[in-house]
Amino acid sequence: MNSPTPGAPIQVHQFHALAPGARLIVLGAVHGNETCGTQGIQAVMKRFEQGTLKLIRGSLTLVPITNPLAYAKATREGERNLNRDFRPAVVIEQNEDRIANVLAPLLQQHDALLDLHSFTSQGEPFVFLGPRNNSGPLEPFGLAAQEEALAQAMGLKRVVFGWLEAFAQGVARRTALGVTGSMINTHIAYGIGTTEFMRSVGGYAITVECGNHADPQAPAIAEQSLLRALGHLGLIDSPAPPAIDHEVLELIEVQDRAHTDDVFFRPWQSFDRVKAGELIGTRADGTALHAQHSGCIVFPNANAALGREWFYLARDSDRF
Repeated sequence: MNSPTPGAPIQVHQFHALAPGARLIVLGAVHGNETCGTQGIQAVMKRFEQGTLKLIRGSLTLVPITNPLAYAKATREGERNLNRDFRPAVVIEQNEDRIANVLAPLLQQHDALLDLHSFTSQGEPFVFLGPRNNSGPLEPFGLAAQEEALAQAMGLKRVVFGWLEAFAQGVARRTALGVTGSMINTHIAYGIGTTEFMRSVGGYAITVECGNHADPQAPAIAEQSLLRALGHLGLIDSPAPPAIDHEVLELIEVQDRAHTDDVFFRPWQSFDRVKAGELIGTRADGTALHAQHSGCIVFPNANAALGREWFYLARDSDRF
C-alpha cells in the first residue's frame, strides 16, 4: 500500500569537533519496535548537552529514530522492512523508500556506522560483523581490519558474521527449487541493509544487537556501545576497554519453513549449541534435518511464514 503523504521528518543531530578525525554515524530504531538504540542515543546526547561529554575530534551524527512511522506504531516496519533492500529508491512506493532516499546520502558522508538493534528471543547481546577482505562479486570489501577492531571495542563476547553469504545461499537454493513469491526471499538485494550499503559506498559498519526488545538492560548496552565506539575512534577521551576472549560465529546455512508440519525437534533458542549430526527438526514428509557442523542454531522461528527463514546455522570461527 502506498503512503498517501510523506511521513514524519527524521531528526538528525550532529556534532563537529574543531580537530579532524573519524566521521561516525549512529542509528536507532531502524525497526520501530527496537527502542533501546533510541534510548541509548538520547542518553549520550544528554551528556553532550550537559557538558559531561565532549567531542574532541572528528564528527558524530546521531539519528535516534530512523523510522518514525514504525516507531509511532511500535512495530518492526512502517510499510516494509527498512533493513532489507536498502538503497536509494528511483520509484517511491512506500514509507521506507522515502527514508532510504534521505538516509543513503547521509551514510555516504561518513567513515563508520554503528547500527543499534534488539531481538525478539531471549539471549545475550552480540555484534554483527561484515565479511573478511575480499574482491568477490557478492560483497567486496577492504576495511575488515577497521571493522573487526570496532567490533572488538564493543566489549561484547559474541560476534557473528556471514549474514549476506548465508542469505545468498538461501536465495540460490530457492531459485534452484523454482520457488516463487515474495522477492524478499528470492532476490539477493533483500539481504542488503544499512551496514551492507555502508560497505558498498566505501565505509565500514557494525550492528550491535543489544538484547531482547524488553530487556531493561538493552538501553544501557546501546549507550555503552556508542560510548565505546566514540572512544575507540578517538572522538572522545576514554580508556580502552579490557581485552576479552570472543566467541566468533560464522553463519553458514539457512533453512526455510516449507510446510506447516515442519517441526523442530525441541524448542530451540538462538545460539543454542548443536553438535555435528544432531537432529534439529523434521520436515512434513519425514525428512530429518541434522546439523552439518558443530556450532549454534541462530534465529530459530517455529512460527515462520511458509517460504521464509526457519533457522540459520553457524559454526565456530577463528577469525579473531
